[in-house]
Amino acid sequence: MSADLSKTELGTLGETLVANWLQTQGWQLCDRQWHCRWGELDLIMAKGPANGDGQLAFVEVKTRSQGNWDAYGLMAITRSKQAKLWKAAQLYLLKHSQWSEATCRFDVALVACHRQRGDRPPATAHPNRQMRLDDRHYLVLQDYIDHAFDLVSG
Repeated sequence: MSADLSKTELGTLGETLVANWLQTQGWQLCDRQWHCRWGELDLIMAKGPANGDGQLAFVEVKTRSQGNWDAYGLMAITRSKQAKLWKAAQLYLLKHSQWSEATCRFDVALVACHRQRGDRPPATAHPNRQMRLDDRHYLVLQDYIDHAFDLVSG
């Protein structure tokens, strides 16, 4: 990980990478780092109109360094975390009632912080899925899981 960045700053950059990538996929950013008593919704992205024809994605972004222990953050999305995200999403929809009829889903984005070796730039099939941080470090959107988990209650 870049020594000059805190975990919070690195996480915010990971969210920026994912939001930018989703916008190239036709999504619009509604909210970012939306806080409530249940926690934080990293990204709220919309596609289509704010009615029954529209879609709303609550995106949990996990940014990790190479060699991490939790599958780039996937293992951190426990049932307890899912329940908190669901409660936060319910509150978001109460406060943004224009989206109450939209199809909602929970997505997970896994972002990795890599260290570049040598002078060769990182190879990727999708240049908009990466972000350079400094001379040696870059972020890569490793995986994007749409409909990552079902809605849970309580």
